Amino acid sequence: RSQPLEEEQQTALTALSQQLEAITDVEELTKLLRAAGEYEERKVIRAAIRKLRAQEIEAAALAGSVQSSR
Repeated sequence: RSQPLEEEQQTALTALSQQLEAITDVEELTKLLRAAGEYEERKVIRAAIRKLRAQEIEAAALAGSVQSSR
């Protein structure tokens, strides 16, 4: 009985993850995190926030290296 429920939850988390890919604002992701009720949902949202912040840091580092090479 728990198997279909687990598969349904995994499908929902996959859909959430795909939706989060389109969000490029940390503030918006933070709002979603605060509103999320399930642990697994919060986990996926926190991962999206970490990924977005890493991309921002990488972009800033690239911009810095371009500036310093001029």
